[in-house]
Amino acid sequence: MRGIVVFAHGSRDPLWRQPVEAVATAIAAADPAVAVRCAYLELSEPDLSSAVSELIASGVTHLRVLPLFFGMGKHAREDVPILMEQLRLAHPGVHLEKLPAAGEDPRLTELLARIALEPTE
Repeated sequence: MRGIVVFAHGSRDPLWRQPVEAVATAIAAADPAVAVRCAYLELSEPDLSSAVSELIASGVTHLRVLPLFFGMGKHAREDVPILMEQLRLAHPGVHLEKLPAAGEDPRLTELLARIALEPTE
């Protein structure tokens, strides 16, 4: 069984989570066979370890983590790889894959450029 964790920074403001949850909802709609959860680095719950553990408990054996970090700051460069290594050690029977951070994907950069250039009414 496949799973995806949409992983973002987190915020005390509950409205901040809406775009993150919208990405998870879109993933689930695109492929209902994939189990999807959101997770947060700090200030929100669940954390990455909890979300991954929940998916594994539900039968997920192949898990992708999608970091929704636009800039390549300390969290994306250092913290996420450390967390992924901890997860690999804690769950040796599960294939864990970290996708590139959202800001590293040239398709997202291109999409944002197209959105900025769209004519407005």
